Amino acid sequence: MDSQLRDIKLVEVRSEIAAGTRGASLGIDALKIASLDKKSDFFTQFDPINVPDANNYLWRGNKFPHAKYIDGVYQVLKNVYSTVESLRMEKKFPIILAGDHSTAAGSIMGIKAADPKKRLGVIWIDAHADLHTPYTTPSGNMHGMPLAMVSQLDNLDCQVNIPTEETVTYWEKIKTIGGDFPKIIPSDIVFISVRDTEEPENFLMNKYGIKNFKTAEIRTKGIQKIAEETLSLLSDCDQVYISFDVDSLDSSISVGTGTPVPDGLTLAEAIELNAELIKDKRVCCWEIVEVNPTLDTENTMAEAAFEVLEITTNSLFANF
Repeated sequence: MDSQLRDIKLVEVRSEIAAGTRGASLGIDALKIASLDKKSDFFTQFDPINVPDANNYLWRGNKFPHAKYIDGVYQVLKNVYSTVESLRMEKKFPIILAGDHSTAAGSIMGIKAADPKKRLGVIWIDAHADLHTPYTTPSGNMHGMPLAMVSQLDNLDCQVNIPTEETVTYWEKIKTIGGDFPKIIPSDIVFISVRDTEEPENFLMNKYGIKNFKTAEIRTKGIQKIAEETLSLLSDCDQVYISFDVDSLDSSISVGTGTPVPDGLTLAEAIELNAELIKDKRVCCWEIVEVNPTLDTENTMAEAAFEVLEITTNSLFANF
């Protein structure tokens, strides 16, 4: 396993600045506690990279109602981007443990920067589409915006907000981290178990023909078929990135996350799905986000999430 481990790099991003509830920065340590409870040596196998966060911005108060703490989010995304770009330049496989989901934009920007000519597909396993912009967001929470950031979308067709000039300046800077071009084509996104969206997001999903495998379809077809169809939809992509938000799990399981939603995946489905998808040789990065132990007295969310992490990583080892 040693030679395999040289190819995998564990990346820890303790950012919670873009979430609506506090506590996601503690998710990584909750995963480590879960590993101890399960008597697993998983975390002894890696020398993780810790990406600097900007959670100290939370003490300053929010000046940007339509893109909360966007000044801090910009800093974190630059940090994640440069870390992931360096790892991909070295042909490492990043396994990213992150707090709020906004940092996924930095991951995608880094992957693209390392291989700008390669077309990148995104598998987004989540309850939410995360396609909002400062012009459309109902909450201002930027963990609902990463896919719009990397697609360079403003979605002015569905504009409901008028962001301040400073907000727009930061938004434009974020969209151009790693170069002033879309890092992905929106139609190269596949959603799995997305079930809590707003009209502006539905508009973009329809406009770009983004496929969403809903939970009912997953149950009807089975995980193997869904994995096969997902990867087939991305057949024109040279690389694939998988982002797993724990709120894709049903709300009966995902108690320890900021935005749980009913009618999600079972733990067994999530494990099988991630383990199956990561076998594809084009997958170049896998990520797990949004564990929040402050919402969970028994650390059950982290225990479930750790199971997904460990089994998915083992599946990757087996396939190297």
